Amino acid sequence: MLIINPALQAAGLVGTWDTDVPAGRSVLDEGAADLLAGDGGLAGQPMPLDIALRRMHPDDRGWVFDRIRRVRETGGSFSAEFRVLTGTGEVRWVLNRGTLAPDETGVMHGRGAYIDTTDTHRGSFLPDRPIEMHETDPLIVAADRCIAAHAAIGLVGDRKLQRLSDMMLFAIGRTLAGRTRT
Repeated sequence: MLIINPALQAAGLVGTWDTDVPAGRSVLDEGAADLLAGDGGLAGQPMPLDIALRRMHPDDRGWVFDRIRRVRETGGSFSAEFRVLTGTGEVRWVLNRGTLAPDETGVMHGRGAYIDTTDTHRGSFLPDRPIEMHETDPLIVAADRCIAAHAAIGLVGDRKLQRLSDMMLFAIGRTLAGRTRT
């Protein structure tokens, strides 16, 4: 189990995901499993998309699932900001960023992170559609590279490097989330 730095968690980092595309299964860490699947006990267990994103707001399921299906076919960067309904009925906003690419054996695999952006939606304005992010944006490119580096550093097991990677990923995510403010 990956323990997220409390400062990063307090600032919005929910958790991470890892997807085996051919198997159609995703593995969430405890924070992501708790918020998105509604059961932290599912952390580390491969599960289908319907279970992994069980708490996604019904109005967002269609377009988010379509976007996920497309990137699972083509590979590449993924970005979507959507709503989640908690067990108490509270609406939370989540930014999902990641990258899907063939691994060393040619099998499509994806990794990414969830960032809670609810605080950027408080106030009198809630956008009627998600903010579009383009892969040509330098910050999007940086986020993709940071996610890949974060995954690789996780395999090394160096806690200091992992904390630095967490901080970079968080800072980029917060900057991207801040762009949704109007």
